[in-house]
Amino acid sequence: MNRRRQLAIIGTAVLATAAVAAAPIQDLTPAGQRAVATGVFAAILWVTGALPLAVTALSIPVLLTVLGVYGDLAPALLGFADPVIFLLLAGFVLAEALQVHDIDRRIAYRLLVRMGTSPAGLVLAVMVATAALSTIVSNTATAAMMAPVAMSLAGEVSTRDAEAPPNLEITMLLGTAYAASIGGVATLIGTPPNAIVAATLRESLDIQVSFLTWLAVGLPVAVIGTPLAWYLLVRVVFPVADTDVTPARDHARQALADLPPLGPRGRRTVLIVAATAVLWLAGGLGYFLDTVLPRTVHTTLFGGSGAWLFGPGPYQGVLYYVVVGLLAIPTLVATDAADWDDLVDIDYDTLLLLGGGISLADALAATDAMTWLGGHVEVLAATLPIIPLILALTVFTILLSELASNTAVAAVFVPVVVTIGPAYALALGVGETVAATFLAVVVGLAASFGFAIPVATPPNAIVYGTGAVDRDHMLRAGVVLDLLFAAIITITLYITLTVAWPLG
Repeated sequence: MNRRRQLAIIGTAVLATAAVAAAPIQDLTPAGQRAVATGVFAAILWVTGALPLAVTALSIPVLLTVLGVYGDLAPALLGFADPVIFLLLAGFVLAEALQVHDIDRRIAYRLLVRMGTSPAGLVLAVMVATAALSTIVSNTATAAMMAPVAMSLAGEVSTRDAEAPPNLEITMLLGTAYAASIGGVATLIGTPPNAIVAATLRESLDIQVSFLTWLAVGLPVAVIGTPLAWYLLVRVVFPVADTDVTPARDHARQALADLPPLGPRGRRTVLIVAATAVLWLAGGLGYFLDTVLPRTVHTTLFGGSGAWLFGPGPYQGVLYYVVVGLLAIPTLVATDAADWDDLVDIDYDTLLLLGGGISLADALAATDAMTWLGGHVEVLAATLPIIPLILALTVFTILLSELASNTAVAAVFVPVVVTIGPAYALALGVGETVAATFLAVVVGLAASFGFAIPVATPPNAIVYGTGAVDRDHMLRAGVVLDLLFAAIITITLYITLTVAWPLG
């Protein structure tokens, strides 16, 4: 981007921000209006890329403070200390540890030998593996572990096959990010928005969402969405030619045979990464063990408001997925699985990017801005038939999640739709409680499907952080997939509501 255009876009963002901040907007407090204005500034610069994404993210707490949304800078910076940031940090470090010992390359060789029938087939294999893993491990952690494997796999094919399609690395990485998000919606533990929906329904409506109940809602979306996303990526947006990858497969087979056995440090790394994944899975079993374990033991492991083994509650739980992820970092160093100096070469820009997104969402929630936005959705959707209603809510949520993290959008918008949900009972043809529950699920699923901007979801940010995928690549593919998944959610959940709604 040339300097003149860059300055023009920045100037436009500043003018738009000032216009929104000064406009006579009814039913919105000054602080809420300025939070919305900050969101307009960030949205323009994130979409256009006039500034590096992390630089725009760092401007958010500055604007929130200068415009008076907060009285001082400290609360504006809290988003940069959000637990999701540190989960992402842990995922980056684990991926770096795998790379130090070439474990990612070994995995890539095995995938290539067993599934390398064509470049497009390889992309599908990686996407299916990523989506499946993301159902039981955090989608953030899954993307962090699979991204280096995807890069190694694409690099191996490109090195050995002179006719390798130029889009292979792009589709492989975008497919990894998108599959992690898609697979994550299948289970309660796959992505934080799912858990937010369950927690809100439990606290607001006293509805207990079980692991299997959510599976009945989320799994069909993941099963339908993964192959459709693959087809659009490799056949429509970034076409991947069906070339012969036999040379790459033969080399991978020989390379596997030639590789020395994994050394003690490498084996310790595999053990630590595997143990981390197992503990992440175990952390989602609280629903199954709620009536099995003594209450204090359950709270100690999974968290809760009651007493834990060594004191009164509330308690986070030792199996909280961020605690488990962070514990893996000192474990790698303390066991001499990896040197600290080898683990610090990670993408800090991406951490800043997500921190800015969370700070913006926190500001929208701390003021009345998110409620104001939700109220406008209610007014606009009040007279809509059921299918346009679901579609409108889905599209609105996806657009929100493009501008802020999916976790933050779910955290602030799910309670809004639970509150306004009873107003749509007649339109949905169900009781008020079921209407509120249904709309909360719609928002929870849609929040995970911001595909167009790196800040939208942690998996997006992870593959963007590799440097092999730029903003234009993600925007080009993401807009198409945003539209696709708005349709998938609408159709799938309509069928669920009318045929087999499990929560009513």
